[in-house]
Amino acid sequence: MSRPPSPPPELPGFRYLEPLGTGGFADVFLYEQEMPRRQVAVKVLLADRISSSAAQEFADEANVMAMLSTHPAIVTIYQAGVAGDGRPYLVMEYCPRPNLQLRARRESFSVAEALRVGVQVAGAVETAHRAGVLHRDIKPANILVTAYNRPALTDFGIASTTGATGEASGMSIPWSPPESFAESPSSGPRTDVWALGATIYTLLAGRSPFERPGERNSSADLIERIERAALTSLGRPDSPESLQRVLERAMAKNPDDRYPSAVAFARALQKVQIELSHSVTPIDIVDDHPTPEDLDDDGDGLTRVREIVSIDPDVAAFTRPSATTQPKSALPALPDVPRFDPPQRVDAVDEATQMRVPTPSAPPAPDDRTIVRPPMVVAPQAAASATPALQAAPAFAPAAVPGAEPPRSRRGLWIALSTVAAVVVVVGTIVGLNLLVAGIETQPETTETAEPQDVQSDFVPKVADLGGTRQGELIAFTWVNKDPQEGDTFIWSVVDVSGQVDPQQSDAPVAQVPATTGTVCIDVMLRRDDGRVSEPVRGCVD
Repeated sequence: MSRPPSPPPELPGFRYLEPLGTGGFADVFLYEQEMPRRQVAVKVLLADRISSSAAQEFADEANVMAMLSTHPAIVTIYQAGVAGDGRPYLVMEYCPRPNLQLRARRESFSVAEALRVGVQVAGAVETAHRAGVLHRDIKPANILVTAYNRPALTDFGIASTTGATGEASGMSIPWSPPESFAESPSSGPRTDVWALGATIYTLLAGRSPFERPGERNSSADLIERIERAALTSLGRPDSPESLQRVLERAMAKNPDDRYPSAVAFARALQKVQIELSHSVTPIDIVDDHPTPEDLDDDGDGLTRVREIVSIDPDVAAFTRPSATTQPKSALPALPDVPRFDPPQRVDAVDEATQMRVPTPSAPPAPDDRTIVRPPMVVAPQAAASATPALQAAPAFAPAAVPGAEPPRSRRGLWIALSTVAAVVVVVGTIVGLNLLVAGIETQPETTETAEPQDVQSDFVPKVADLGGTRQGELIAFTWVNKDPQEGDTFIWSVVDVSGQVDPQQSDAPVAQVPATTGTVCIDVMLRRDDGRVSEPVRGCVD
């Protein structure tokens, strides 16, 4: 039986609202912060647990969470302190949705959501490991859900450094690996991999991995099965065999047989997403010492390794992150941005860059952008010119020089131009006749535009209007398929308080179950012909 919560402390700048939960070492309360105004969760150490070691562990948890809470899948910590009554407290992000343990007891997760949560939390665990921190108590109850429906790992109260492989304490038995129960308990990164795999199994099965419905499930029974029994199948028709193999490797009895890291486990979950044609969830990792392999993986968009960027208040420019950590003074500042002034009026003109125009008396040239001309023959003198452009005649004739040949008259110039025009017309006519004889059509090319294709979504709609009625010794449940397609079937199962799942398949939107006393509920999923399934919908009859 749970105990009542302890009295909430009075905290300057915070107004108490209500209790959120109780634990063996601390209570959690909902407060409203006055500035900035927001709701926050405040974790307060119990008065009878206050000691020098407990206070130090509480401070260690605050420091660890502050170091890691920039990760999107780790609960953010805002501040820490000691209340007026002497109890240490932590002010944290308030996650209003039920934690994963509470939700898993109420309903099983879809495969798609369990995979998404697994990848996101694995990124948080990998970030902690790279910072030198083991969580050592990963379980569904320690994964909260933010207002934006993102998982957030919390409770680093028994966290330790990754080098502390010779100790284990404060474990949660159903999600702990065999080495935690050895004569000399040990822990390491692969201990967290086991717990993460056990957590995903719990979300899919609705029970811890070695809990057996209808049998005795004491702590001794669970430990014996964890050490010796094989992992049972999920027993879900919508879960592929590949996912079962991934969970079995993550929860191998020998730590050396497990995935070597949390990010390796996350990538295995991503492969299952690809196999099921689901959207692939990126792995978020925050690391101030990324390896070249990390930077290569980041190029595929599936692993986002972020570096920590520092801002030096004494330098105006941001420092650039690098693969190796350097002192801020050694990092080069960004170059100054060049100044662009408005152009000034130029009096002197470079004659070599000017394009000449015909004299005013010449007729305007037609728009030559749409005229197809035959190949132009360049005279040797023009080819030897330094510039590719044709040299136009000067706008004005040079002054007469005594003894020199008199300049040509304007009439002679017009005769020359007329002759050139006639030659162009004749050549164009010959080229046109040649094209006509060769049977070449001179119509402009047309590019066929492909018809836009509809992008088919992987989304499978839920069934609707699920309800049932008692009919003698049976209860008939019916539902509606809003988007019927060829090959559609339905997977339904009776909700058992023991957590046991016995899935049934039906071609018609109807199911009949025995009419037992009390409330009877079933979960229904729509299954497409290609194997995709919808989110489950639950219906109950009193």
